[in-house]
Amino acid sequence: CWQLFCSPSVPGSVPRPVLKWGQPSDRDTPVEAKRQRRAAGTPGQEASVEPVGDGEGVGSARLEEIENLLDNDDQELIGDFSKPHLLPTVEGKDPGLKYISPGTLAAVLTGHFSSSIERSIVVDCRYPYEYEGGHIKGAVNLPLQRDVEEFLLEQPIVPLDASKRLIIIFHCEFSVERGPKMCKFLRERDRSCHEYPQLNYPELYVVKGGYREFFFQFPSHCEPRDYRPMEHAAFKEELRKFRGQRR
Repeated sequence: CWQLFCSPSVPGSVPRPVLKWGQPSDRDTPVEAKRQRRAAGTPGQEASVEPVGDGEGVGSARLEEIENLLDNDDQELIGDFSKPHLLPTVEGKDPGLKYISPGTLAAVLTGHFSSSIERSIVVDCRYPYEYEGGHIKGAVNLPLQRDVEEFLLEQPIVPLDASKRLIIIFHCEFSVERGPKMCKFLRERDRSCHEYPQLNYPELYVVKGGYREFFFQFPSHCEPRDYRPMEHAAFKEELRKFRGQRR
């Protein structure tokens, strides 16, 4: 992980060891307290509580800068606190994640945010037989944690234009379990390889309603234009196999 690139918002990079179990998270710091107070007082926005490091090594000047951003900006900031989230979010099951609607994903796919986004990666966390039965055009199928590590962390994707964004969008069938869990897994691993609050992928989203909802609203963005549920009667053995691999 030591080759992961640094966030452009924080100069320099000092490698740190992987976080150990039992270390306090930044939800105990003034920064997280401010974030939760702001979210609680803003209707329609959810608190962002992320599993992050203990803040060790963050200078007081950097903490003050982050607090000022939180005080002065009406939107919650992305994971490295460098800027607000670009995409409009909706309320979701997990208050620690950022959810977007199928319509917002369709807008990303059709280039409505191209002036701000250099690259968007849609991560389909469903099992391969589901993906093969129908998936969002251009989505990459990463059903297991080791798949995410190999694709996103072993050789991290670095934006060529520092002024533009790289965003990762997760989903599964309903975006209730597999997609959200994989989103949190990436954030935890990314966080453990950097000096806090730097991140390789600071802007992560989950599609509310998952592939099922997206397919029914925007079938033209799917290939093949179909939807194969996880519990399809013809794929019981594949389901058993992949559930065993996830444990």
